[in-house]
Amino acid sequence: MKNLKLLFFSFAIIGTLFMTSCTDDPTCTDGLLNGTETEVDCGGDCDPCPTCDDGIQNGDEEGVDCGGLLCDVCPVGLENTSWAAVGTGVAQRLRDAFMTDSISANFNMDGTFAWTQHDPGANNSTLTGNYVQEASEVDGIWNITMEVTAPGSATLVGIYEITTGTMMFEIAQTDPNVGETPPTATEGFGSTLFSGTNLGDINVHTFEQR
Repeated sequence: MKNLKLLFFSFAIIGTLFMTSCTDDPTCTDGLLNGTETEVDCGGDCDPCPTCDDGIQNGDEEGVDCGGLLCDVCPVGLENTSWAAVGTGVAQRLRDAFMTDSISANFNMDGTFAWTQHDPGANNSTLTGNYVQEASEVDGIWNITMEVTAPGSATLVGIYEITTGTMMFEIAQTDPNVGETPPTATEGFGSTLFSGTNLGDINVHTFEQR
């Protein structure tokens, strides 16, 4: 009888060891850094670990390779974008007054911008400075203020809307005063006034994202 009890006890130990060894085998979903993993449940024999430059929204990212605890803050609105308006994409007002045939614009993540106007004679005019943007009360349309710091100084106020790589952009100078009243989101594109007269679409640019 004593030997029988010892036999059962031995089987119990063996069974426990077997179950423990199975339970402790590393998996890619056990919430532990184990096995060949380089981080918890990723790397090694598991799926690759999320990074901030893998072109995929993964981990705790709020957008593709941005947001969350580890990646840079996600851009909003115009931040970190480059644009080009060519030919009739340039507002008619600029085409008529300055023979501008294209515009390139860069809006950086740090709130700075560069706006370059080109004409057929390859005479380029570049404005640089800082910009501030905010979502307007009209869905999809943003307000923007551009403070030109070189060459000279000026304040430009306007609106823009981005739709799948295309941007409508309208802006007017408020300082120094040249008689322009900037467009508003509620009035829509084409609402810039010059000496009280509505300029309509001739002051609206159409940009394509680069």
